[in-house]
Amino acid sequence: MSRSTASASLSAADISPGATPGELRCTGAWLLRSAAQIEERIGACLKATTLPAGGELLIDAQGITALDTSGAWLLHRTRRDLEAAGNAVRFIGLRPEFEALLRLIATRTGTSASAPLHVPGIFARIGGKALENLFGAFGLLSFLGASAIALMRELLQPRRVRWKSILYNLQTTGVAALPITGLLSFLLGIVIAYQGAEQLSRFGANIYIVDLVGLSMVRELSPLITAIIIAGRSGSAYAAQIGTMKVTEEVDALRTIGIGPLDLLVLPKVIALVIALPLLTVYTDIMGILGGMVMARAQLDVGFTTFIDRLEDAVSLTSFMIGIGKAPVFAVIIALVGCYQGFQVSGSAESVGQQTTKSVVQSIFLVILTDALFSIAFSWLHI
Repeated sequence: MSRSTASASLSAADISPGATPGELRCTGAWLLRSAAQIEERIGACLKATTLPAGGELLIDAQGITALDTSGAWLLHRTRRDLEAAGNAVRFIGLRPEFEALLRLIATRTGTSASAPLHVPGIFARIGGKALENLFGAFGLLSFLGASAIALMRELLQPRRVRWKSILYNLQTTGVAALPITGLLSFLLGIVIAYQGAEQLSRFGANIYIVDLVGLSMVRELSPLITAIIIAGRSGSAYAAQIGTMKVTEEVDALRTIGIGPLDLLVLPKVIALVIALPLLTVYTDIMGILGGMVMARAQLDVGFTTFIDRLEDAVSLTSFMIGIGKAPVFAVIIALVGCYQGFQVSGSAESVGQQTTKSVVQSIFLVILTDALFSIAFSWLHI
């Protein structure tokens, strides 16, 4: 078929009044790419044409050169609307293959319209959600086990450790996070000191602002706030990166050439974050206490030297180590949840966004839950 012939056979779809009253004439290619134009032409034609009420209408489809599912659906819908207005509609000149497609569309549409819509009850929805969360928890535990086995394999064969990837992740998750974590911790120290200053000044206990700021930042708030910031910043990046690689089938390509995705994509992130988060926590300890020092000087006239002298007695080494000790646990949670949700992406960019959101929510929830469990355990141990 020559190019001109092919262009003619795929000419623009149209519907117009026929030569006689009660007749419509369809021409051109009724395809998905021109569905919007066809729909517009149908509306304009029916609006401009005076059709006999209750009589027989003929749709001359001899001029239709191509027809796909969307075009057949528009033809079927036009016939259905005309029949709903009380007319008997009959197609003439329709090719056998087009007629078969139109019958199939009519059959499927009738089946779906007559099928009762099943709406699950509230208990069914709660049960389904519980099962979904249970399967998700089992999947995360399975992923944790597989990652632990891969880590043991690398520790037994140090040559397999990907140091370049670890250093790159240290730079992106650790060094690049210094500005935001430092600024927020500094502001948090200011807020804590400001809130405590008024109460302490009433009782003449200005110097105890050091205990308030030092203990709250070092033991509790710095590890928790740093972990939450990293979960939102790096955990989401892990999920988005791995999810995008899964959509573009890069993960399957790695498996095909014999590279384990856990070795290349997960372990370097976990190891880098386990190293980076404790260091970031020490940094945020310093910045938070610095913010408290500034506010203590402004509100309570507690000088920097006095503040530092008191800090040595207020914050014990045990309290400092308790705060730092939480950080690696938080790092493992954030890295594994982010990577696991990345591997759960299926098919589309929308799925990448959904799993990234899930990774942030689940990471923050598990970090806070773990912090609460730490508090209960330390309370039992009286430390």
